[in-house]
Amino acid sequence: MNKIVSAALSILHYDRNSYIFNQMATIEECRSYKNAPGVTWINMDGIGDLDVVRSLGTIFGLHDLTIQDITNTEHRVKQEDFGNYLVVILKMLTFNPVDKTIDTEQLSLAFGANFVITFQERPGDFFGPLREEIKISDSIVRKMGSDYLTCRIIDVVVDNYFGTVEKFGEEIEDKEEELVSNPSRETLNSVLHIKKQMMRLRQYVWPVREILSELGKKESVLIKAETIAYFRDVYDRIFEAMDLIEMTREMVAGLIDIYLSSMSNKTNEVMKVLTVVATIFIPLTFVVGLYGMNFKFMPELESPYGYPAILLFMLAVAVGMLVYFHKKKWI
Repeated sequence: MNKIVSAALSILHYDRNSYIFNQMATIEECRSYKNAPGVTWINMDGIGDLDVVRSLGTIFGLHDLTIQDITNTEHRVKQEDFGNYLVVILKMLTFNPVDKTIDTEQLSLAFGANFVITFQERPGDFFGPLREEIKISDSIVRKMGSDYLTCRIIDVVVDNYFGTVEKFGEEIEDKEEELVSNPSRETLNSVLHIKKQMMRLRQYVWPVREILSELGKKESVLIKAETIAYFRDVYDRIFEAMDLIEMTREMVAGLIDIYLSSMSNKTNEVMKVLTVVATIFIPLTFVVGLYGMNFKFMPELESPYGYPAILLFMLAVAVGMLVYFHKKKWI
């Protein structure tokens, strides 16, 4: 269960000619930007304070259902149009190097004509480079509206999917070396763990395709015609991410095949040794059995050299068979 973090607000306001960033904002400061010209990006880290979430919702006219979706961190990925604003709920994914799992964080995004509000479960995000880009006066984002900023935020989240998948790809390479050199049950369990995580990753990423498809053809006054092309570009990116996930899942399946092949080879080696030993003892067992019949009139029974002669004969047979197997490259 995710730890509840107290709310922290920040305001980033910009237009073509100005840029303001307030990292420690208050509700009243957020209210003052409600009808401000340009674009206002309000970010809330930590959604444990429901009063703050509701206050932001009241200021910017968010529906009660939107507030419920924002505060429900187990909500599925989706987008919804409320007329005067749109809501997009995504999962930000990071690779946990300690237990080799996916850490998830819900990102709820609401954007209207002149504002974008993002709600994150806890402090820290991937949007630092985007904020730095907004500082540049002649950057594209400074010339566009809130719809473009929304597109860029989603693009950053999608880009991080690639990094998460690549981390699992590195894990798979390490496991492949282990399976080839020393296959074990523990390694197989770790491979199956990676397979499970890749299924979770696909579960989070696949619905984003539908969201971007809708936004890319959205007939909404909030999405300008020149921004649709950017949404479609991110739509193409999510397909690339899905292709990478599917390729990684195939690599995991290949690791399982490698494990089964390695174990089969190990079994075959053991069986080959046992077969050679059994084959060598077949004629020796015949000789021992023949002289164990205890008939009165048998050759060499009365000879003082009979016993050592039979032993030498049996040794010669065993050595001869080993030489023969070696020449045939069976051992």
